[in-house]
Amino acid sequence: MKALTFKRYGKSPDIGISDVPRPTLKPNELLVQVHAAAVNPVDNVIPTGIFKPVLRFQLPATLGSDLAGVVTEVGSRVTRFRPGDAVFASIFDLGTGSIAEFAVVPESAAAMKPANLDFVQAASIPMVGLTSWQALNERANLRAGQKVFIPAGSGGIGTFAIQLAKHLGAKVGTTTSTGNVELVSSLGADEVVDYKKQEFEKVLHGYDAVLGTVRDDALGKAIDILKPRGTVVSLVGPLDAAFARARRLNFFLTFVFGLMSRKIMRLAKKRDCTYSFLFVRPDGDQLAQIGELLKEERIRPVIDKVFPFEQAKEALEYLAQGRSRGKVVVKMR
Repeated sequence: MKALTFKRYGKSPDIGISDVPRPTLKPNELLVQVHAAAVNPVDNVIPTGIFKPVLRFQLPATLGSDLAGVVTEVGSRVTRFRPGDAVFASIFDLGTGSIAEFAVVPESAAAMKPANLDFVQAASIPMVGLTSWQALNERANLRAGQKVFIPAGSGGIGTFAIQLAKHLGAKVGTTTSTGNVELVSSLGADEVVDYKKQEFEKVLHGYDAVLGTVRDDALGKAIDILKPRGTVVSLVGPLDAAFARARRLNFFLTFVFGLMSRKIMRLAKKRDCTYSFLFVRPDGDQLAQIGELLKEERIRPVIDKVFPFEQAKEALEYLAQGRSRGKVVVKMR
């Protein structure tokens, strides 16, 4: 079968469409014929080798985490799905990829595709949906009436997280460029800062939580808008020692990640706030709950551009420019 692969780590990962063996099933897995697969920023980071100590791949490795497609075969222990079912899933951090003609998906990671979404729309959801769900529900414990800052509101994460936060009853602040103010406002953002005209830390205040979606010094500045006992959940780093311990990494990596996060931890402690790094996990039960919100149209997919499978590499290059409004999806069929 054909898949989008990278063959080595580093500056020349040799990304392209390759012929790879069709995956074989374990007893608890589904074989899914992929109809669409979304790309995420991490897909451009993985081939650099930054996550090599954390994410395990056998090279050449297939890229991609999000998928929507049709089950063609089920393992002997699978009970909730059968051939012909339309499903969607994230297979991030499972050592395999989704931008391929077929993908293996653990039963525990899959959910039935919402009937009101096509495959492209469904494929755009899993990574951003689960990330937002785990960050806002589990880590930040966001409650009705609280305020959450979600920077880069017009991006893939932002467009979903704003809608989820509003569903949870929170007030949302975000940043975006002039041309995207109308988009993020239509998704429910209450306070919108045009970063080309204003500095968010001078405009926003009294927030309970920050969803860290941008690197550089913006995360440090975001702490200044938090109330005491506020929460920062970062999706982009720095990695912290708690993350290393949760993954049972060795002492050296735990020490290094502790050093990497020392500055942000210190800034958070000064304001009596907490910081943590989130690595999203596949979860079919959570994805099914997200699917219900999509069925009820409480949340809608936001898709910027769709590329044919033959242009999957170009989809990654387009995403790397950092200008997409919502998700970028590769259509396989």
